[in-house]
Amino acid sequence: QVQLVESGGGLVQAGGSLRLSCAASGSIFSINIMRWYRQAPGKQRELVASATSVRRKDYADSVKGRFTISIDYAKNSGYLEMNSLKPEDTAVYYCNADITDTGTWRSNDYWGQGTQVTVSS
Repeated sequence: QVQLVESGGGLVQAGGSLRLSCAASGSIFSINIMRWYRQAPGKQRELVASATSVRRKDYADSVKGRFTISIDYAKNSGYLEMNSLKPEDTAVYYCNADITDTGTWRSNDYWGQGTQVTVSS
């Protein structure tokens, strides 16, 4: 099927930057939507950003102007560039992709297993 592998998380000082990567592999026909979610301890899961194959991009109000989502279709990868990080950005970040799978020839929803981002003050 399809597997999503995340990388790029870590510890960063407030005001710093990180780039998260979400590499998709497997029987991929097309990536239709890429999303990034995050969940901090004691908080609900939050949709951070999304991107579609028609170049539509949407962001949570809390990250607008600081985060940038992108898709590299040649690499079957999605990215989340995070700038001007704040302590409140600390969370586990999950990538999510709506992908047409050649194994089913239908659109399916896939998840990465999460990567920890910690922003220190």
